Amino acid sequence: MNTLSYVTVDVFTSTRFEGNPLAVISDAQGLSDAAMQKIATEFNYSEVTFVLPPEDPRNSARVRIFTPTMEIPFAGHPNVGTAYVLGQRTEIFGKPVGDRLRFEEQAGIVEVSLQRSGGRVTATAIRAPQPLTVGDAIAAETIARCVSLDPGAVAVATHAPVFASVGLNFAVAELNGIETLAAARPNLAGFQQAAGTQTTRGHDFSLFLYVRSSDDPWKIRARMFAPLDNVPEDPATGSASAALAAYLVTLAPETDMNVRVSIEQGVEMGRRSIIALDVAKSGGTVTDVVISGSCVAVMRGEIILQD
Repeated sequence: MNTLSYVTVDVFTSTRFEGNPLAVISDAQGLSDAAMQKIATEFNYSEVTFVLPPEDPRNSARVRIFTPTMEIPFAGHPNVGTAYVLGQRTEIFGKPVGDRLRFEEQAGIVEVSLQRSGGRVTATAIRAPQPLTVGDAIAAETIARCVSLDPGAVAVATHAPVFASVGLNFAVAELNGIETLAAARPNLAGFQQAAGTQTTRGHDFSLFLYVRSSDDPWKIRARMFAPLDNVPEDPATGSASAALAAYLVTLAPETDMNVRVSIEQGVEMGRRSIIALDVAKSGGTVTDVVISGSCVAVMRGEIILQD
């Protein structure tokens, strides 16, 4: 019987069965693209990662990321979780594991640092592979239709809803309160219409909604919906969080600043996650975004490839 080992971890949490679950295939050599997609669809997590030997020996591994419906160039929680899994090993493809890793991905090189306690990895931090790009504005009516809200629920004082990316494109929009955020419900027809009319840069229309704390504007509560990608709601979205944090720091009046942004997500799903973002801004431009969080192991097993 031909089998393939996997492990699952909950990411952006230190509490098992909270955070965002991730399946990691630590040695995916020999798998076809179609097989990877079928495995990701079978798990039905927001993402599954497949680890391969690096094309450049200076790097640690090549990591491919699949949602239930497609391969994507970058995502936050898959990198944080994959680094956590690989960091528990003594070597990766014959090379010793240190405290820093480099992943080859479609979006570019992802740099990783491992945080250890008692010799074990407890958290990881990754650097966004691309600078912030901000795309077209999106009508408040489009956002509201996607999540069954009134257009007046979309706050536009700080910014209009826009596309933003540091490696993966998201629509980001602020809502007018935590109760409104809790009331959001994805409307598939609204997402289908939005995807048909907006420039999504090769990715389904994925919507990241947020509310800023009145006590601390760098503390944020968020939800992410991507029903067109078979992800009705995602409990933790590091790539969207990084794009939003970079965009908000860009909009801040200070020319130079270093900010720690904390984003709480998944609360409404019963899978609370905490995503930390360290954003550096110099000369009016965001120069660095680091995504970090804790992880906890959950399951391990085997996938049967052939009887």
